Amino acid sequence: MGSAAELAAAALMMLGFPCLMLAALVPSIPAFAAAAAVTYLADHYLHRKGSYLINRLSKVRAGLSIRFLIRQLLLILLLARLSLADNLIYYGAIACFIAFYGLQAPHGALTTMIRNRRRMPVATRNVDLASRIRIPDAPPRVLLHRAAEKMLHLDLAAVVGILTGAALESAAVGYTGIGVTLVLSTLYVLALVPCVRGRKTPPNAEKVLDAVDDWLREYRPETVLYFSGSKDSAYQVNMWLETMEQLDTRPLIILRERAILNNLAPTTVPVICVPGGVHLMNMDLSTVRVALYAANVGKNIHMLRVPTMKHVFIGHGDSDKLASVNPFSKVYDEVWTAGRAGRDRYAIADVGVRDEDIVEVGRPQLAPIRTWQGVPGDRMPTILYAPTWEGWDDNPGNTSILLAGENIVKKLVTADPAVRVLYKPHPFTGTRSPQAKAAHQRITALVEKAAAERAADARFTVDTAAQTQARAELARIEARLAELSGGTEKGDEAEATRDGLIDVARHEEIARLRAEWNAAYWRSFPDWEHRVITGSEPRLYDCFNVSDAMVSDISSVVSDFIASGKPYAVTDSAELGVEEFKRQNTAVRAAVILSNGAAELDALLDAVRNPAADPLAEDRRELKRYLLGPDEPKSIDQFNTAVAQLALKAETRNLGQESRIAVGGPDVELADALPGQRTSTTGDTDGIAAG
Repeated sequence: MGSAAELAAAALMMLGFPCLMLAALVPSIPAFAAAAAVTYLADHYLHRKGSYLINRLSKVRAGLSIRFLIRQLLLILLLARLSLADNLIYYGAIACFIAFYGLQAPHGALTTMIRNRRRMPVATRNVDLASRIRIPDAPPRVLLHRAAEKMLHLDLAAVVGILTGAALESAAVGYTGIGVTLVLSTLYVLALVPCVRGRKTPPNAEKVLDAVDDWLREYRPETVLYFSGSKDSAYQVNMWLETMEQLDTRPLIILRERAILNNLAPTTVPVICVPGGVHLMNMDLSTVRVALYAANVGKNIHMLRVPTMKHVFIGHGDSDKLASVNPFSKVYDEVWTAGRAGRDRYAIADVGVRDEDIVEVGRPQLAPIRTWQGVPGDRMPTILYAPTWEGWDDNPGNTSILLAGENIVKKLVTADPAVRVLYKPHPFTGTRSPQAKAAHQRITALVEKAAAERAADARFTVDTAAQTQARAELARIEARLAELSGGTEKGDEAEATRDGLIDVARHEEIARLRAEWNAAYWRSFPDWEHRVITGSEPRLYDCFNVSDAMVSDISSVVSDFIASGKPYAVTDSAELGVEEFKRQNTAVRAAVILSNGAAELDALLDAVRNPAADPLAEDRRELKRYLLGPDEPKSIDQFNTAVAQLALKAETRNLGQESRIAVGGPDVELADALPGQRTSTTGDTDGIAAG
């Protein structure tokens, strides 16, 4: 529904129109001017905020053009009620608004044409197309950004002029306002005309696709990460970017939706976004030997149909969810899991995935997580509470926030000996459930209150000089990051594709600065201070590294934390009972299981304070190997080995096919089975049948 401010603006705007009508009927020029100002300002605010309510208004026949038209009609009514119906200003106003709306058509047509012509059949990053085809600069942002809103707001001069002229009984003032509106509207339309002609337009789809194929033949990609999904699923491909950068083979990322490209994290790997199924299937991918899939989606068929490469499902996390053993997985040549647990899940599920097609490769993404060495004697233990969100239904097992969260935090902040509490909720917490949002707010208040009480306690000392230095360091790093991030946005998709080559030196400096920022952040406040951590920074894994134990819920967060070897607790919010809870969830077999009352937290704190007496230490080590594989060789080395072995299988298969055809094998058109033979570039149809 939007924020409270957006709701208030929408209410003011919608109430403003009845007030406009009332002011026109009275008639009252000052009242009409005031109501008109409210509607203009509220409308502008909602557009500037990109409010969801704007879209909802258009669904109930109160769209942008309608709102402006109603305001103009009410202005005509006001003039009539002021007995100006026989005055030339009355007819001038009518002629002005008719001409003004007549200019909307060419304006809308031109802006649509410009956007369509600059919408490339593919969008890329880190692909050199600029040396192969000419892609002109995007039109000035001022012309196309919120173009319809800008065009409609040009009526403001006429409205102000007509109202002022009516109040002063001066037709000249009214005509001046009308003239300004019509001149500015005409100039706006004329300014768009050059953007659809000659060298201002990008090359056609055929030339762009030829340029991409030319680049592919030069680059010769060997391993592809293929991904399709909604904009909210971009994290599923982002988690593999660093792994792709570390491959021994030449990597390429292929995306199917522009929304994913827009939400893709910075990477040095070449990226090609191909929305059209026909365009993808005609792309020259003849050098690719391994295709990796992070999600099971329908559009995978457009790549799975290519027999010259081997296809692998790598997923986007390790958990006991049903999605981890989807029967669709049997369409891939291999399924790669982190450890033995993934293999056993498929065996138990019996969904058709053969054991010999499963390869254990570890989780390369977990490399930044440091292994626990115990709590140093001079530091207070830190406990991370990282609950998941409430989910899409009201299953009591989704999150501990509702029933256990406050109990957990109360026990932690009052623990004796004392511990520090870090509360890092899931970013979606409270987005669906008002009860979860309220619980999150209460937990936040508990942590902040405990932090304030501890800060006022003389027993807890502060190294003011060190913190001041750390905060200065933070400010310096943030200023440099802002400087490096500034000016990187491009005018539109075509320009971003042309200029999408990443500056490797800048990329490396940003990565180094983010690591320095993280170190300075933790130094910027005392190591005993309770903290609520929201937002993207510091990241979850950074919180893992400064914590000595974690309390969480059933989610991939638990599986990832196991890589640290640190003690952890998981809340049985649905109250299944310890044995049943462990039976259903592999990742909690080495955890302290908490009831909603959180009485069992003492066992977790005892394990942190005295690692030698930790009864679950060996269980955690065994579970880590079971879920995530061995520590040696490193996961990225296991991953690269698996890629190399599968590429060899693909090459062997392809050589065998060539040999059979050379000696007169089956009467098949091999060209029909190979990628890269463009037969059509028209249309963006996704539902292309395989084969």
